[in-house]
Amino acid sequence: MTDRAPEDWTAAEQALWQAFRLGRIHDLRSGEAAEDDPFGEAVWGPGRTVRARVLARLLLDGPPAVPGRVASLKLTGALVTGPLDLAGGTIGHYVELHDCRFDQKILISEAEAGTLRFINCLIPRLEASRLATSGDLHLARCRIRQGVRLTDARIGTDLLINQAVLGGDRFGRALSADGIAVSQDCEADRLEAEGEVSLRTARIGGRLSLRGARLRAVPGNRNALNAVRITVGHTLYLSGSTDGGWYGSQTYYGSGYGEVPPPDAPSTPFRAFGQVRLSDGRFENACLLSDAEFHLDDGDEVALRRIQTPELRLTCRFPGGGTVSLSRARIGNLVDAPGSWPREGAVGLTGFTYECLRPAVPFPIRERIGWLERSSVEFQPESYEQLAAALRRDGADDDAREVLYAKQRRRRQTLPLPARIWGRIQDVTVGYGFRPGRAALWMLLAWALGSIYFATHPPQPLKADERPHWNPVLYALGQLLPVVDLGQKGWNPGGTAQWVASGLVIVGWVLATTVAAGATRMLQRV
Repeated sequence: MTDRAPEDWTAAEQALWQAFRLGRIHDLRSGEAAEDDPFGEAVWGPGRTVRARVLARLLLDGPPAVPGRVASLKLTGALVTGPLDLAGGTIGHYVELHDCRFDQKILISEAEAGTLRFINCLIPRLEASRLATSGDLHLARCRIRQGVRLTDARIGTDLLINQAVLGGDRFGRALSADGIAVSQDCEADRLEAEGEVSLRTARIGGRLSLRGARLRAVPGNRNALNAVRITVGHTLYLSGSTDGGWYGSQTYYGSGYGEVPPPDAPSTPFRAFGQVRLSDGRFENACLLSDAEFHLDDGDEVALRRIQTPELRLTCRFPGGGTVSLSRARIGNLVDAPGSWPREGAVGLTGFTYECLRPAVPFPIRERIGWLERSSVEFQPESYEQLAAALRRDGADDDAREVLYAKQRRRRQTLPLPARIWGRIQDVTVGYGFRPGRAALWMLLAWALGSIYFATHPPQPLKADERPHWNPVLYALGQLLPVVDLGQKGWNPGGTAQWVASGLVIVGWVLATTVAAGATRMLQRV
């Protein structure tokens, strides 16, 4: 192969040929910021224009490197005309394009490559389904008006889409990456997507980060993020991004944070305008939905059904309605806050299991019970049992009793009328056994009333020739505590007095049993 560029190539293209052989950057910028902005209005003339077929020729059938150098395509500040078609090809050279404009789409579907870097470029559309790279794929700070397709792609190391701005395709998808496999991290911090970000069945070896991203659904497709059945080897971040270090960042990837900001530094939250679907996902380290806003319409939801993770951090905001569904999810630590759940919407907790509660801020037990009661229009006893078990594991026995008491009160609403009446009586008298103090008060009241009655209606003695000393207070107490002999067994009440005595016995057995059970629970906690 000749080491000279084809004669019909322009001067800019011939210079690129030589830069490729030397592995050097071919920079076509003017040095004026307004003139060099790939997203600006400035017109780039022939001196900054490179045809896409020239790039394809270099990458697929390029000249040999100058001895002692490594051939690579490094182009900055160019207008690339025509479709860049590398589909099905083998790209054996390093590729890095900065601040370039493409007037037509890039096609690299089913191609094989090492590392591909498109930084701060204007691209109409990127078609890269089933692309296989041994290195990184970078799209940091790019603007891609008609979206990106990475379905079933295989990325050897990292996928970086930080600060990119993506528009939607004809199906309302800004990023179609179903089935993608990324060996290490996938970063899409500060991503702005106008259309669905689809990562169904994706496999991410490290972190999946969308810190500070803004995802907006479009009419006809209500999903802002669709990542059902995703597997993340470390942590999912749907969280805020500290502002310091982003604006004006000159790093290749747009991921520089600069110096570590103070804890109270301003930040940009993760925002989703539309449904977020993470059902059946597995997150090996944690799933963090913190410093996030979910703007949901009626019927929209944040779907976390059947997810599995050692920790779920849900400290976010729901400015509108919508639903959060955690049905049959399996969590280790649940980190949340009272304001983390939709107030006007519902919460799906059917079959939701978690080991420990770790509130980020104080979460009063009454509000926690209200969280359960918003979970469904139907009574679900397992949700109450799950919460009580988690509280007991943390040593919060009193709170666990409050939850089980609330469970009985909620259950009463589902019963037939006679059972509801009986349940109401149990609630008022003994609090379903969870209010032993209330039972003691009823015993005192029954004792007082019984004492007053028998003080004015003394019974006859059992034996006419024996008349023991009469004490109405001890007699009433002996009826309430029939297993205790207070020396008042020698009396034989009749008529109304017999019914009063029998009532005291029944009340005593019921209430004394409740008080004893409460005392036992108190002793067990000591």
